[in-house]
Parts: sequence; C-alpha cells; structure tokens
Amino acid sequence: MDTSGSTDSDIILINRERDRVGILVESLLEDISQFIKLVVSIDVEKENFIEIGSYLYRASAVIMDLQIGTNATSNVIEKLRSMFEHVHLANELIKKCQNYRQLNQLTEPSASAVVEQLQVVNGHIAEGLSLIPSSVYWEQECAEIAVKSLSKDMKGAAAFVARKNLVSEQTELEVHKFSSRELLTNGTEETETDLYSIDVDVSMENLRLADSTNIHISNNSRSSISIGLHNWSYGSLTNLPRISESEYIEPLYETFFCPLTEKIMEDPVTIESGVTYERDAISEWIKNSDNREEIFCPKSGQKLKSRNLSTNVALKATIDEWKERNEAARIKVAKAALSSASTNDTILKAIEDLQLICLRKPYNKVQVRNIGVIPLLGNLLDNRNRTIRCATLELLRYLAEDDDEEIIAETIDISTVTRMLSSNHGPIRHASLRLLLELSKSQFLCDNIGSVPGAILMLITAKYRHTDDAFVADKADEVLQSLEKYPCNIKHMAENGYLEPLLNHLLEGSEEMKMAMARYLGEIVLGPDSIIYVAERASPTLIKMVECGNSVRRNAAFRALQQISSYHPNASTLVEAGLVQIMIEEIFNQTVHDEPVNSKKEAAGILANVLESGLVELENLQVNGHGHTLASDYMIFNFVQRIKNSTPEEMNFHLVRILICLMKYPNASSTIISVIKETDASYNLIELINSPDEELSIAALKLLITLSPFMGHTISDRLCKTKGQPESLIHDPSESPTITEKQAVSATLLAKLPHQNMTLNLALVNKNTIPTIIEQINKIHVSGTRTSRYTNVYFDGLIGTLVRLTTTLYDHQILHVVRVFNFTYIFTELLVKTSSDEVQKLSAIGLANLSKQSVNLSKPPPIKNNNKYLKSFLLRRCMSLHSKSEKVPLCSVHRGICSAEESFCLIDAKAIERLLSCLHHDNVEVVEASLSAISTLLDDKVDVDKSVELLIEMQTIQHVLNVVKEHRENNVLWHKSFWLIEKFLSKGGDKSVSDISQDRLFPASVVSAFHHGDVCTRQMAEKILMHLNKMPHFANTASFTT
Repeated sequence: MDTSGSTDSDIILINRERDRVGILVESLLEDISQFIKLVVSIDVEKENFIEIGSYLYRASAVIMDLQIGTNATSNVIEKLRSMFEHVHLANELIKKCQNYRQLNQLTEPSASAVVEQLQVVNGHIAEGLSLIPSSVYWEQECAEIAVKSLSKDMKGAAAFVARKNLVSEQTELEVHKFSSRELLTNGTEETETDLYSIDVDVSMENLRLADSTNIHISNNSRSSISIGLHNWSYGSLTNLPRISESEYIEPLYETFFCPLTEKIMEDPVTIESGVTYERDAISEWIKNSDNREEIFCPKSGQKLKSRNLSTNVALKATIDEWKERNEAARIKVAKAALSSASTNDTILKAIEDLQLICLRKPYNKVQVRNIGVIPLLGNLLDNRNRTIRCATLELLRYLAEDDDEEIIAETIDISTVTRMLSSNHGPIRHASLRLLLELSKSQFLCDNIGSVPGAILMLITAKYRHTDDAFVADKADEVLQSLEKYPCNIKHMAENGYLEPLLNHLLEGSEEMKMAMARYLGEIVLGPDSIIYVAERASPTLIKMVECGNSVRRNAAFRALQQISSYHPNASTLVEAGLVQIMIEEIFNQTVHDEPVNSKKEAAGILANVLESGLVELENLQVNGHGHTLASDYMIFNFVQRIKNSTPEEMNFHLVRILICLMKYPNASSTIISVIKETDASYNLIELINSPDEELSIAALKLLITLSPFMGHTISDRLCKTKGQPESLIHDPSESPTITEKQAVSATLLAKLPHQNMTLNLALVNKNTIPTIIEQINKIHVSGTRTSRYTNVYFDGLIGTLVRLTTTLYDHQILHVVRVFNFTYIFTELLVKTSSDEVQKLSAIGLANLSKQSVNLSKPPPIKNNNKYLKSFLLRRCMSLHSKSEKVPLCSVHRGICSAEESFCLIDAKAIERLLSCLHHDNVEVVEASLSAISTLLDDKVDVDKSVELLIEMQTIQHVLNVVKEHRENNVLWHKSFWLIEKFLSKGGDKSVSDISQDRLFPASVVSAFHHGDVCTRQMAEKILMHLNKMPHFANTASFTT
C-alpha cells in the first residue's frame, strides 16, 4: 500500500479544517482585541466596562484552546458565527459610547444602559461557548471546567449589575428578596476551579497592556494567532497557571498519536497498510500476534503481507519540531507564571513543569537559563512558603549540574542558600545542602561559598549537631570536603573550631599545602582545648619543617610554633618532640644567608615561651651533643654575651626573657649573677632600659629587679653612672596622665634596690626627683582614681622609693628633704584601710625608720639665757603647726621638744592609733611592720615608763594580745609581740598585769611558744613566764616550764 499517499491526504484534510474554523477564530479574536482597546478609554461606569472587557478577554483564552482539526463540525462553525455576531454587536455598542464620550454627552444613565446591553451580549457569548462540545478543545477536561466557570461568572456579573441598577428604583425589601433568591440559587451549585479566573484590578492592567500592545494576527496562520494571544496573556496573573498546567501548549494533531499507545510517537514507523505506529508498540504487536503467518493491521484490519517497518521521516521531523516549539512555549509560560507569582500553586506548578522539561531533554536547561528564569528562581528563595523554597532549591540544583554551577552562582545569592542551613524544616535543609554540594564542585565557587559570612560555621554546625539527621551530617561533611579545594576555606574552618582539615593537610598534603597550613596556624586564634590538640598532632611536623632548610617553610613553621608555645601547658609536648634542642641550635649555630626571617630571633622567642611555663625538668635538660644543659655555665655565658646594644632589639628581648626564667633555677641563678658581675652585662641591661622598644625596656627592668637581692649595690652604682639615670625612672605627670607598665616597673626597681645605698639615694635627691614623686603620690592618693591597671604597682614603687630615704637620715641633704616634705605625715595618712597591703606595710616601715631617729632629733629643753634661740624655735614651731598657743609642751617620751615634721614624733603625728588598727590586718607583713613601728616607742633611749603609760592608755596591750591569738605558730610576730608584752609587764605595773590577766588563753600561748618557738621567741616567752609566775593568778604556769 502507498503509505506516502495516505500521509498526504491527512495533511490536506487538516488544512481544509483549518481554513473553515481558522478564519472564524481569527475574526473573533480580532473583534475581541478591538473591543478591549476601546473599553479602556471609557471613563463613565468604568468598573463595569472593565469587568465586561475582562470576561471577553477570558473568552478569548478559551477560544484559543479550540483544536482546529478533525473534530470540527457544522454545529461548531455555526456557534462560532453566532459568537462573532454578538462580539461584533458589542463593538458597535462600545463605539457608540466612544462617540458620546468624544462629544462629552456620555452620562451615567446612558452608560448604564449600554452596560446592560453588553451584559446580554456576554450572556449569549457564554451560552455559545457552553454549547461547543468539549471534544473540540485540545484539552477537553480543562476546557470544560473553564467554560463552565466562565459562564457562571458572566451570569453572576449580569445579576450584580442588574441589582445595582434596580436599587435606585426599588425598595430595600425588594433588593433583599432578590439577593436572597440569588444566594439560595448559587448556594446549591458546586464550586468549580476556574482555569482562566480573573481579578478586576489585574484585568484592568491586562486591558491596558492589550490596548498598548500591537497584537499580530495572521490571516493564514493558526500558529501566529497562538503566539500572539499567548504573548498577550502573559500580562494576566491568573490565567497562566492553568496554561502552564497543560503538557501541550502547541496545537496537536491526531496523526501525532500512536493508535496502539495513544501517546505521541517518539519513533514513528509506517507499515504496509499505510498506518503509522510507534516502533516499539507495533513490533510488540507483531511479536505477540496469535497467528504469526497472517497478521492484520491493528487499525485498518488489512492483512499485512510484509512486516517491514518504514520510518516516517516527515512525521518524525514534524513531531520533533512540534516538541521543541511546545517545550519552548511551556518554558515561556512557566517564566510568565514565576514573574507574576500570584499564588503559591501557580509558582509550584511552574517550577514542577520546568523541572520536567529539563529532565526530558538536557538542552532545555540552556533554554531555561537563556530566557532569564534563574533570576526569578533566585527571588523565590526568599518566598515565605517552605514548599516553594524547597522546590526552587531542587530546580536550581538540577540546573547547576553538568558544569553549569558558575552560571547559577552568578545569578543567585549564595548567602540566601547558606542561611537555609539553619532552617528548622528538614526538606529545606536537605535541598540547600544538595545545592551547595553541587555548587561546591567548582573550585571558583568554593571561594564564593567560603567567603559568605557564617557559611562555614553553619556547615560545621550541621555536621556535628544534626546527629539525628544522618543525611544532613553526611551532606554537610561532603560540602566541607569540597570546600577544602580552596585553602582559605580550610583556614575559616579552623577559625570556627574545625581543625581536622587543616591538620590533615599539614601532615599529609603537598609541600605548598603544608606551608599554607603552617602559615594559617600562626595566624588564627586558637582556644585552650584546640591549641593543646594542635600541639599534640602538629608539633613533630612543624619541627621537621624548621629543619628542612626552605626559608619560606621555616618562616611558616616558626610562626606556628610561636603560637603553640605561647600556651604554657603545651611546653611538655614540645619538649618531648625535641623542640628545645632545635631552638638552641638555631640560636647558637644555624645561619641561613638571605633568609627573610630572623631564625635566631624566632627560636629565642619560642624557647622563652617554653621556659616561662616553669617546667622543673628544663634546668637539667641536655640541649646539645656535648652534654650541655640549659643551666650549664656554657649555655648561660652564651645567653648573657649575646645581650648587646648591637643585637636586634627583639632578639635582646627574648634573651632577657630567657635569663629571667633561668633565674628561677638555683644553679642557673648563681651562674647568671656571677657572669653579670664579672662582665659589662649589667651596663648593657641598664642601657636597655632606655630602649625605644618598650617590651625590651620592661624585660630589662624586670631582670634587674630579679637580680637586685643578689647584686643590688652593684646595679645601684652602675645605674647612677649611666647618663639620664636614675631620674628617667620616675614618670613625669606632665608627659602622660596614664600610667604604663614601664613606669610601674621602673618605680618598683627603685623601691627594690638596697635602701641603704647612699649613692642612689643622693642621686634621687640631687636630681630633684622627690618633688615629682610627692606630687604623684598626692594625686593618686587624694583623688583615689586609678588611670590604668598598673597604677597600684606604680604607687607601691613610689612609696617604696620614699621609704628608702628614711634609712639614710644621717645625711643632712636627705634629712632636709624628709623634713621639708613631712614624710611622717605622708606615711601616717597612707595607713588607712583603703590603701593596698604593700602601701600599708611600707608606710609602717617608713614610720619605724623615722621614729628611731626621734630621740636624736628631739630638742632638749631650752636654757633660760638662750632667749634668742628659744624665740626662733618657737616661731618656727608656731608657723609649722599653725597653733595659736604660745606654750610649746615637751614630749614626755623623747624628753625634749618634738614634732612630726622636725623630729618625726609618732605621738605628735597621731600615728599610734592607725598603727594599732593595722595590728588587726590579715596581711602578716603589715602586722609585723606595725609592731616594729610601735616597738620604737619602747626603745631603751626613750622614757619607757612614760611610753608604757601612754600606750596602756591607748589599750595597746589588748591589740598585741590579739596578735598573739590570731597569728599562732608565726615566730616573727610572736617574738615582736612577746617583746612588747614583756615591756608592759616589767614597766606597766598593776594596770598591765590586770589587762593581761583578762586574757585566759595567753598563758597557754606563751607556754606553746616556749616549747615550739625559735630561739629568740623561746627567750622572750621564758621572760614572760617568769613575770607570770610571780603573780598569784598565774602561779600554776610554773609547772609548764619544768
């Protein structure tokens, strides 16, 4: 049979049907388009006109769904002609309104009349559409729903307009009855979903678009009509979803379908009967035929003599071309739906359609990207609907496959995707992880993902915290592994606590990767637990990198070891890994020319970090092949000799740190002191005080403070021989109001150097530093403010510097300065509780030193003949005390004329009360210093009887007894307390005995001191017991001493 002839006849039939229906459809659509253009210009009753135009607009969409094919009948043509006549009538009515409007004669009553007539026309059009069989439409089910819904809406709109026009003529009761009847009628009808639903506001916008857009309708081409109306319909927000629901937008022909499968053919073949089938379907038919000798055509029943299957090339090409057009149209419709984004269902169905289109043919992904769908999908990532966000992520992931990741990443905001990792909705987390995993396959995008703030942290959190969701944990781990392709991401992971990638690449990576990882270790900030873990795993590798000789790698390793060693608990790990030996070799032996990093300086810093940990075993640790230890003379001599002005400041700083640490070890400290004494190292250290590098200056000062107990006089003498010293150690308040660490340490050095060193004391006086010190003390003490965390240390140093002068009062210059600035008054004021323990202790020591000189400095009673001297003294006394009394009393204790200012009398300064209050201090040193100061009033040179009488009046005995009770087992305090009590017992008479007898625990304390105290304490306890044995109340204490 001639198959080609059959195919030609089918095509001719299609063209005839096309001519019969196509002309009517084109004319009908042209008239609807013209009506829409005219209706938007009517101002009166505008809302009603726009609504009528909207329904015609929807009717045009239904008309577009007519299948111009074999199902067309004369009845269909007749209905189309009737609809055409009614649309033509509508145009005539709207033109009439247009003419009235141009003549300014269009009134509301006349416009309302036209609206009523148009509603009638709409009703006829709706009725005509409802009478067209659903089989004529290319999608029967959708068309049936659309026509039914459109007909219902048109009738409802007509009823609404009629009711509105009747309100002015009928009573409210009639209106109510009319509404009730309509409600009852409508309430019984089943609600239908409208494929071409319309909203008035949206329709107005569509009609304006139709008015301003030139819609091309070809007289001969059905496809051009389809394209025109589809483009026209993109302005609608609501008719698109139903269009996108359909799988076939382009017109379909019956010849596309296989008679057996009733599906569009993929591989059409024609058999002997001239009928075309799907190859697989007809092959299966023939194979499963009962009688293989006689086979008949399934459709025509014709007996087949030949089983040859001829590919229908023309039809296959036509179908392929149709598929391409259909898929392109579906993509456009889906884009329009995403653009409008009217409802969630619209968006979801458009996304699903796009995914199906892309799955069927990979090339369609290119079309989707080129048409501009991806930016719309990017916007949907912020949609409130979780299902939409999830579907969008899945579609983006599919579009990103096949090396298309970068195109996607250039359009969407990756930070939005990473933010979804923290969603509490599981499917969204899963979809975002799948998309990130696809994007991370590109090395370029690895940088983009890692640079998003918080992205890596969220991935790490997803990996470790979602243990109940294995998918999240696994996918997050895969994404992190992909991100490792970009080294900076590994750094970000480490900064967020995920150290495994960095350590793995450091241990097993390439040389370049190891270098990068070591550099990152030196840059990131590690917490205590992390830095210990890093030290355990990375230390051996880093030490090997130091030994490799490559300067860049050595630099990176040094920086990493610097940070690891700065955390002191890591010292043991580093020592076990052999770090100390390598650093010693670097300091003393290793030399790499043209190396960008000073390896000696870095090694010295790392070694200082390890030593500052305080590990005891370091003193005897063997550091080289010659058996030298860190505390050996050889090592210490080399350390000291390298401290020079010509040495780089940072190197000097680390060497000084090393010596400060070694001073903690007994053997090493004696060697250091000996080497510094015998060499000029002390001069070098003093010179370093003036270094512009403040860290180095502070370290040098701290080392000198550490050395001062062993060679303080040497340091003091050499300090005074250095230019600009010691006055530069005192801070000038005019330079800066803030106290720095250097100023605090400088003042501490002056306070710690031997107090009796006359050279230093005279230098302080002669260089006029005392007024500056007094000014600073007054400023800090009176204001009570602390400008920095070093203020207390600085203040302690200033007080200690004043105290040192009280030990050399035999020099007239120093004595004059102490009198002029009234040191007694200063120390007395500083005994208040608000002062620090150190200040109270130093003040008590200063008062004790001053009080020892009161006997020598007090003036004897004046001789009567020496009236001139007496007058001058009295005048000075009156001026100093601002007293109106002309009589100057003598001091009964010091047997002369005393004053706090001239002779440093504690009684005149009223310091005794404050010293007694200090006896209750928790700090033992403060109590000891206060006891010493009080003891100066019972010295053999003073009038002890008068002094005892004065102290008893101040209840000194009770204060001292409290010291004995509160500070048991302290031999120093017991000795000083017992010394005072013995004075009271021997000189105080019955009053002292009475006061002491009131303390029932005192005898037991004395006996305990006698048995367990040191030699001096036992002697004093024995004297007290002898006094007590003479008293009736304590006679039984004799048995304790035998």
